[in-house]
Amino acid sequence: MATVRINPLDDPPDFSIVLGGPLFQLLRRAHLEGDHLELLYRRLVFFVGITWLPLFLLATVGPFAGSAGRLAFLRDIEVHARFLVALPAFIVAELLVHLRMLPVARRFVERRIILSEDLPRFYRAVESAFRLRNSIPLELGLFAAVYTFGLWFWHSRFGIEAATWYSMPGGRWHLTPAGAWYVFVSIPILQFMLLRWYVRFFIWYRFLWQVSRITLDLIPTHPDRTGGLGFLGGLSYTFGPVLFGQGAMLAGLIASNVLYHGGKLLSFKLQAGSFVVFFVGVIFGPLLMFTAQMARARRKGLAEYGLLAQRYVADFRERWIVGRGASSEELLGTGDIQSLADLGNSYTVVQEMRIVPFGLRDVSRLAAATAAPMVPLLLLVWSPEEVIMRVMKVVF
Repeated sequence: MATVRINPLDDPPDFSIVLGGPLFQLLRRAHLEGDHLELLYRRLVFFVGITWLPLFLLATVGPFAGSAGRLAFLRDIEVHARFLVALPAFIVAELLVHLRMLPVARRFVERRIILSEDLPRFYRAVESAFRLRNSIPLELGLFAAVYTFGLWFWHSRFGIEAATWYSMPGGRWHLTPAGAWYVFVSIPILQFMLLRWYVRFFIWYRFLWQVSRITLDLIPTHPDRTGGLGFLGGLSYTFGPVLFGQGAMLAGLIASNVLYHGGKLLSFKLQAGSFVVFFVGVIFGPLLMFTAQMARARRKGLAEYGLLAQRYVADFRERWIVGRGASSEELLGTGDIQSLADLGNSYTVVQEMRIVPFGLRDVSRLAAATAAPMVPLLLLVWSPEEVIMRVMKVVF
């Protein structure tokens, strides 16, 4: 894909970290994706059709189907969580993130957060993100990684203790036909899609870092209480489907361990909690790069509005209290009282300005999306009524 050249005199471009790359072009030519990520249902059917459906057919039809002592395919919760929940979530996330990120560059420019003299530098950051997003060597490197490191990781970590639907006794590579498809097709596709999202995270973080190096014109009295950068916090929980998919993979792993390997659900609570905290931190952590400028804008705003307030209240006191001793009737019809109240409200807004471009609601939404796939695991310990009551106690 050709590099997009942006003229600072042009309108701000649409911004997307997902609309590009070799796989995007390949899916377009195969009529599985439109120019703006349309045809979502086709992609979902296609990827489930080449990852989960062959496993189902090979594991339930033929000489290796239903053998005694094997973990049946339909009972393998981990596999279904990967290819029927996590993989579709990664695909759906592409469209959601694309649509929500389109106006990012325009918001920086239209809100005049980027000053005119810094527009060339800002647009260079946008171009740099596009070049990395469209990189052919980068995606080829991911493809190579899943068939080298990915296979090595599977071989070294997943020991075969008993016969399953995908393997037979005799070693890790003593695979059934379903297992061969699972190891060499299904798992690499899932790993590739997940690594591709990690690369997109990196592109987003790199773009944020480059923008945070520019001197931003932040307004401390902006109603979003973040100097005008509140839209960045709203964008961050757009990554919720990606974390939901990873949460589903972890939930499948835990459920499989509890049901078939004798594990205790409560023994995974630290692991699950750490997972949620870590990935919420991964998404919101990069926004802390704007903290220095936001704190500087807040301090400057408090100083400026403090000086203005001092002058105004001094004049107000001199005019209406000390100098004339005005009665309440004389104050009626004047705008001085309302102006005093407005000034107080403005100063309060500056005081309440956060030094991070996100709020507790943004964090809680993303945390809920990440933890949601693990809620059904509670049914392994409590009844549905007990689960509902415990969740309600946490929420309310």
